[in-house]
Amino acid sequence: MASTADKVASNINFGAIGKAKELKQRIWFVVIALVVYRLGTYIPIPGVDSRVLAEIFQSQSQDKGVLDIFNMFSGGALSRMTIFTLNIMPYITVSIIIQLLTVMSPKLAEMKKEGESGRKKIQQLTRYGTVFMAAFQGFGIAVFLESITGTTGNAVLNPGLYFKVTTVVTLIGGVMFLMWLGEQISARGIGNGISLIIFAGIVAELPRALAQTFNLSRENVITTPMLFGVLLLALGLIYFIVFMERAQRRIIVQYPKRQVGNKQFAGENSHLPLKLNTAGVIPPIFASSLLLFPATIASFGAATGNNNTGEDAGIMSSILSNISIYLQRGEPLYLASFVLLIVFFCFFYTKHVFNPADTADNLKSNGGFIPGIRPGKNTAEYLQFILTRLTVLGAAYISLVCVAPEILLSYIQVPFYLGGTSLLIVVNVSMDTVAQIHSHLIAHQYEGLIKKANLKGGGRKRR
Repeated sequence: MASTADKVASNINFGAIGKAKELKQRIWFVVIALVVYRLGTYIPIPGVDSRVLAEIFQSQSQDKGVLDIFNMFSGGALSRMTIFTLNIMPYITVSIIIQLLTVMSPKLAEMKKEGESGRKKIQQLTRYGTVFMAAFQGFGIAVFLESITGTTGNAVLNPGLYFKVTTVVTLIGGVMFLMWLGEQISARGIGNGISLIIFAGIVAELPRALAQTFNLSRENVITTPMLFGVLLLALGLIYFIVFMERAQRRIIVQYPKRQVGNKQFAGENSHLPLKLNTAGVIPPIFASSLLLFPATIASFGAATGNNNTGEDAGIMSSILSNISIYLQRGEPLYLASFVLLIVFFCFFYTKHVFNPADTADNLKSNGGFIPGIRPGKNTAEYLQFILTRLTVLGAAYISLVCVAPEILLSYIQVPFYLGGTSLLIVVNVSMDTVAQIHSHLIAHQYEGLIKKANLKGGGRKRR
């Protein structure tokens, strides 16, 4: 049976957005912020030859290199070597490390329990770590750029210490700006700012990816039936993702009869919804971030070693080249590592999002109970049992969506943007944003009803 909120939501017309002033302001803020982000992906790093970079990344994409994956998350900024080349990935990587340390370090665990003040301290540590990570990766990119050459010349116009310092400072500034922009979107806009930034980068590159796919069909690189098969696979994945994201296990909760004054209220039946995918889009983003870090270092190091002389440099270049090959898309090591990281972060993030013990305590304090389960510890164990089974299914679902298309697409020359990870992020973020817009519209409709009721009540004559 549909709830009152569901009935109200079913009658909402999205044309009412124009009447909801606050919601309209939030949407415009998100649009302007994402436009600023997209403009930044076209501002190049000083001292870089864009023609040589285009040639290098064209050859990398033909080899299905890991740089193509990194380029997807940066919205094409990596291939253009712009100020947003690193995107928000250093911040995500450091956030993962801080969360892992919070579990292992008693000092950080105590800091987390301090409430708002503890959250601010952890956020400050994350920002400092982001600066360090961005500096480390920025230096690696500067060294990589100085080491590569194309048929038209060197990628860097004036290599040296000044170029390294300029590149590192520029990339750190880009990461910190995107981190601040994501926080502003979350606070003043609609949806999660970090996810929306990644979403905007993927969506902006989708038209180019589709055009490349159709060009491959026109050049007979892939057959027409294979092209339609890929498009049908993408549509099927979208439908499957929407179905699984809406799936939930509803646990019945009963509240006993209660008496307030001389009135007795009957007991109520409610439900506790547990989503199949509680972690959302976080596991594939976190997994990609951690997987791209060593793979990118290997790719950059291999390219640097190829231009150095000496036996030690040759051995190191060979080792890094092998690592870079094994971590390419479709390779068994890449796929296995990706699945393991997804499963780990599904359980890790779900544990932070939903705490069965706290939920059981809240139910007990409010007089609620699950039929057939004793309140307190038994309820917490029951919720943990159900949550574990749901997380196993959720991790299997995310792994299937992210890895199965990779296995298929690794054997044909189709842009990575049509893969499962990108579709999962786009669909998930879209659903989350639409749901938040829906919530704002429901709140606006309730506010309108309250104002009308007050006007009608105020218009009555007193006797």
